[in-house]
Amino acid sequence: MSSMDEVTPNTPPLAPAPPGAEPDRPTPNEPEPAPATEGEQVLSDLRAQLQRYVVLPSKEARTAAVLWVAATHLQTAWQHAPRLAIVGPAKRCGKSRLLDVITETVHDPLITVNASAAAVFRSITETPPTLLVDEADTIFGSAKVAEKNEEMRGLLNAGHQRNRPTLRVSGPNHEVSKFPTFAMAALAGIGDLPDTIMDRSIVIRMRRRRPGEKVEEFRTFRDTPSLHALRDRLIAWLVPLHAEAMDLTPPMPVEDRAADTWEPLIAVADLAGGPWPGLARTACLAMTKHEAEQDQDNSSLSIRLLADIRRVFAAEGDPSAIRTGRLLDILNQDDESPWPGYTEQGFTARGLQILLKDYNISAANRRFPGNVQARGYTRLQFADAWARYCPEPKPASTTGA
Repeated sequence: MSSMDEVTPNTPPLAPAPPGAEPDRPTPNEPEPAPATEGEQVLSDLRAQLQRYVVLPSKEARTAAVLWVAATHLQTAWQHAPRLAIVGPAKRCGKSRLLDVITETVHDPLITVNASAAAVFRSITETPPTLLVDEADTIFGSAKVAEKNEEMRGLLNAGHQRNRPTLRVSGPNHEVSKFPTFAMAALAGIGDLPDTIMDRSIVIRMRRRRPGEKVEEFRTFRDTPSLHALRDRLIAWLVPLHAEAMDLTPPMPVEDRAADTWEPLIAVADLAGGPWPGLARTACLAMTKHEAEQDQDNSSLSIRLLADIRRVFAAEGDPSAIRTGRLLDILNQDDESPWPGYTEQGFTARGLQILLKDYNISAANRRFPGNVQARGYTRLQFADAWARYCPEPKPASTTGA
């Protein structure tokens, strides 16, 4: 099945009938195409609304967003609750606008910018809402903030799968209570979310609009009624199919966690029929492949970083330790490297942390010459990673004549 959004019959137009002749009619072997089902039509109408307000990065991303929204209306039928990660490299990429449209069309939206984990899990019931988190980078954007919000990350990870409650001591008798965590969630923010969340997400990587790419302004009072009408049509179509959805085991084009995450979207597409099963599987393959390539690129990038840090230590005279600020200054001055363009602000301490964490290398407060205390790295921290992942070439052997 093609990844084109619209599928049109591949039938040439009928030639004009000669004067006096009977008009052409379909033969018994050429039945007229069946009219679109309500499922096909409401998904197509939702796709048109998304396209009206947001420039998504690809047709596959648009398909995924439509199916994710529809899947929220059958959350209690699914074994897994996929996250929708709406990320972009900078401001003004359309992340919040996409979240605006999604908010008005999903099941029971619960939107937050900076709620505590305790408030969120107390809002989740056996009939879960759809969690919508804007400015997720304020929750996970730095090591210090991410550490403070580790409980939120744990909740979002646990809530991807059914029957993963969180336990809390509550009440005057300090009794242990179970709180459900299972709920679909969309998170929008600058930069990637923590790996464990990205791995449980349908990832839409937003971009700024090019000159000439136009969308309509979204106005809540004017535009919400039509989106609510679409939401009501999704409910009317999907809720009667709950039992059928629970029994579905759709053929999946991917495996393991990617299959768990995409299964609700594929199931909705199969319930709709028409072109949607093919569109869904095309989107699944394309988007999971892209994320796998991103992971591979990040792996290669982290090895490049190890090698570049070794060169920095050598250029500084192989000190026992180097300040984080000094290390970043030197990396960002290398115009031939990827670091100056890593983010709008160049390469940052957060970027260092992300790329080095798989090697168990992290900055710490240290004392430097001149009795200066600052965060930094020691040369010894890198020794094992350098030896394993980017060993220096051995010198050519020399044998006496």
